[in-house]
Amino acid sequence: MKPKSELSLQLYELLLSRGYSEPFCDLVTKNLNTDFTAGRMIGYLHYYVDLPEGEIVDEMLSILDDRNRIMKKKELEEVYAKWNMMMEEGFGDASEDED
Repeated sequence: MKPKSELSLQLYELLLSRGYSEPFCDLVTKNLNTDFTAGRMIGYLHYYVDLPEGEIVDEMLSILDDRNRIMKKKELEEVYAKWNMMMEEGFGDASEDED
């Protein structure tokens, strides 16, 4: 698993300061280990003071789902870009050039 980012470490400290257990904080930040995902959770936590652990877990899963959707979208954009390039330049089939 990827090491925790700077914002992920800040999220860990924020959760600890709000009284959540160390194992819970560690679990959340192991999953939200990038600046993007940890930043989203920090933003969410700024709107609420005392959340049950279950709600934090629900938000964590939602953030991870969003991240996965974004990654899939970027993958598809790359595939479509390559496909469009192949359609414009051709597939390199020499038999078509002989007509």
